[in-house]
Amino acid sequence: MSTRPVLRFLAFISISAIVGLAAAFIVVVARPELIARRAPALEPVSATPVNVAPTVTPAPAPSAEAAPRAVNSYAEAVERAAPAVVNIYTARLVTERIQPSAIEELFGDARPRYRQRLEQSLGSGVIMDHAGHVITNHHVIAKADLIRAQLADGRVADARIVGRDPDTDLAVLQLDLKTNVPVMPLGHSDRLRVGDIVLAIGNPVGLSQTVTQGIVSATGRGQLGVATFENFIQTDAPINVGNSGGALINANGELIGINTAVLAKNLGVEGIGFAIPVNLVRGVMNEILTKGRVVRGWIGILPTDIDQVAARRFNLAQAGVVVAQLVERSPAADAGMEPRDIVLTVNGAAVQSAQDTLTRIANAKPGEKIAITGIRGTERFAAEVLVTERPLVRR
Repeated sequence: MSTRPVLRFLAFISISAIVGLAAAFIVVVARPELIARRAPALEPVSATPVNVAPTVTPAPAPSAEAAPRAVNSYAEAVERAAPAVVNIYTARLVTERIQPSAIEELFGDARPRYRQRLEQSLGSGVIMDHAGHVITNHHVIAKADLIRAQLADGRVADARIVGRDPDTDLAVLQLDLKTNVPVMPLGHSDRLRVGDIVLAIGNPVGLSQTVTQGIVSATGRGQLGVATFENFIQTDAPINVGNSGGALINANGELIGINTAVLAKNLGVEGIGFAIPVNLVRGVMNEILTKGRVVRGWIGILPTDIDQVAARRFNLAQAGVVVAQLVERSPAADAGMEPRDIVLTVNGAAVQSAQDTLTRIANAKPGEKIAITGIRGTERFAAEVLVTERPLVRR
């Protein structure tokens, strides 16, 4: 068999391979992107069964327009509310006795001598209507002989006391202003939630129109000893001397409270301030403007809360709300109530605390009767008590 045809065939294959490689080289040089289109590599097959999670297509990232916008300024809220916050300056003439010196006492010339001095203090207030009525704390103006208010625009006006309510530490003033009276927008304190942003505006240490920021730390705070009826908003917005009577506003620039007190700042406690809810402020102001005073129910008891330990100590049947003091010849005394009575219900509603008991009685109208049940010793009792008007407390 001749080998020549075989050699010709091999030569033909070699030439074809060389031509093919050359052509491929030319195509790659001319179109390099073609080599990027590779088939995906195959995963090696495992010998162990594997639970394969289904493929989930990720949701597209929200656009900048859809994403919530962070609030980086409360300037608009301050601009809306601050013009209605005033600085309150009070003054009173104080007469005090001068102590005799040792020499005067030695020679018997120790006749009493007196001197007078002007005592000044400061606070804040909020203009509530176009008539120029201002709400502030009662303790700000309690002993003042002269009261003046300075507005945010620099105007100064004399102020007189329209009415006061020491039981809630509120007072209403009337400014001597006729025109361009800024008014505070009012919010709703019953809609507050813990964590809401709040701003305090006032006159701390004489620095007028100072704004501080915080959150609502708690609501419904009581038993602080600041007032008889307490239902405070707790906040960590810094409140200092001079902030009393100023505004606590929400992020919309609406009044939601009147700044009142700071807890134990002399002990180094920071970030615990209290404000009177605006819903309570509305009611007190309306009563003062329409009736000249706040009318509340009263039966002549002073309740207090006792725990189980105190109940055992005083040999009481149980813990709860106890009548600590009973006014003689008061409606409660006339109805047969006694000190040490444990109060269980007022008008059929179980009382939760001494503050709750006082509030339920205060909400009753003078002239109506309320039903009180409780425990005296080990026996149950029931009393029907005629409500009278709560006497005005002078402080």
